[in-house]
Amino acid sequence: MEIKEFDVFVIGTGSAGKTVAEACVEAGKKVAIADHREFGGTCANRGCDPKKVLVGLSEIMDRTEKMKGKGITQMPEFSWQDIQNFKKKFVDAVPAATEKDLKSLGIEMYHQSPQFLDENTLSVEGKTIKAQKIVIATGQKPMELKIPGRDFALVSDDFLELAELPESMIFIGAGYIGMELAHIAARLGVKVTILDMADRPLSNFNEKIVNPLTKISEDIGIDFIFNAGVSEIEKLQKNFRVNYQKDDIEESIKAEMVFNTAGRVPSINHLNLEKGNVSFTRKGVTVNKYLQNPGNKNVYACGDVSASEGLPLTPLSSIEAKIVITHILDKNIKEKAKYPAQPSVVFTTPQLASIGLSVEEAERRNFDINVKENFGLNWFNAKRINERTYGFQTIIDKKSGQILGAHIIASEAAEMINLFAMAMQTQLTYKEVKALIFSYPTWGNDIKQMI
Repeated sequence: MEIKEFDVFVIGTGSAGKTVAEACVEAGKKVAIADHREFGGTCANRGCDPKKVLVGLSEIMDRTEKMKGKGITQMPEFSWQDIQNFKKKFVDAVPAATEKDLKSLGIEMYHQSPQFLDENTLSVEGKTIKAQKIVIATGQKPMELKIPGRDFALVSDDFLELAELPESMIFIGAGYIGMELAHIAARLGVKVTILDMADRPLSNFNEKIVNPLTKISEDIGIDFIFNAGVSEIEKLQKNFRVNYQKDDIEESIKAEMVFNTAGRVPSINHLNLEKGNVSFTRKGVTVNKYLQNPGNKNVYACGDVSASEGLPLTPLSSIEAKIVITHILDKNIKEKAKYPAQPSVVFTTPQLASIGLSVEEAERRNFDINVKENFGLNWFNAKRINERTYGFQTIIDKKSGQILGAHIIASEAAEMINLFAMAMQTQLTYKEVKALIFSYPTWGNDIKQMI
């Protein structure tokens, strides 16, 4: 059998994989790339981008509801089919456009997940491939539920493609995906229930900004069942029944659709990593400070699939990709991956946003801190749109004056946290931020009153 040889073989066509492949071929390397799903990756095809389009509709409904009697006389009608068609304008062209870009550069493409045969050999589409360097950028996928009837549960991909909304939904998992999709559905009239094993949603986020969001979620009709261990999903004639255990009592609820939003895991189980001597953990492909795999020095991993210090964020994937590129293209450059404070956002309505340390983390690290917080803000930006929930907590290092952490619940928290990210990554002190001149009245200007 003929063996095809490449300088670089990239597995995954999202932001990280495409960045590596394009840079390597432009540097004169012979490059191939593979993906077992649509080219273009999760974010553009079935994640951040299409989700944000649907969030836009639910934000309009929420904003209109708040302004009833204050200029709005009646709620608008909405069409789920129309918003889905609008979303497709952003999504449908991505795979073909990605393939066109890769093809124009002379990158050879494979539409299957490769499997390792040994440290430098892969099998894909029935072909045997040899590569000097292999880059794994396969991202993450929904975590499988280990319960009977798990195949009845849909995932976020399915939600984003729904032809019509049902009357009722159950989400198993109150992480950021479950909460974001639940807010879209509930604000568009669906009866929503969320189950979670924890005692609150969004356990990775600051409890002080999560608590008011929980109350808002309940106000828009979302039912929470916490401390619940799901044991089975059953198919009924019209609905599905989810059985769960709470306080040692077996209970159940029914809905037209059930979604698995219990979390995401590295997409690596199909790669046969053991045969390639590629070390990995539950967090993903093991990497050193150069994003190189310690088990197989010819393998690099970047993006959500790498077990690095970085959060699973698309912008960080591209940064990690650039680290990998420097090591593949120039052996004299030994650039290390660096992870400054990284903002994280939940696109509910209102939004949650966090960056940096919590109070508890700062205290564990022995910082002498000032903590400023207010969760009942009645500032102008909130008042003018009749926003009822606006709050923050910030943590400042007394010694240096630098911002250690910021946690916000607000209509525009996602944009506000970017200003905190800029301040923290450039090591501005809180006094230097307060001295900046921002436009007013804006949400960005409000951050100067938060520090």
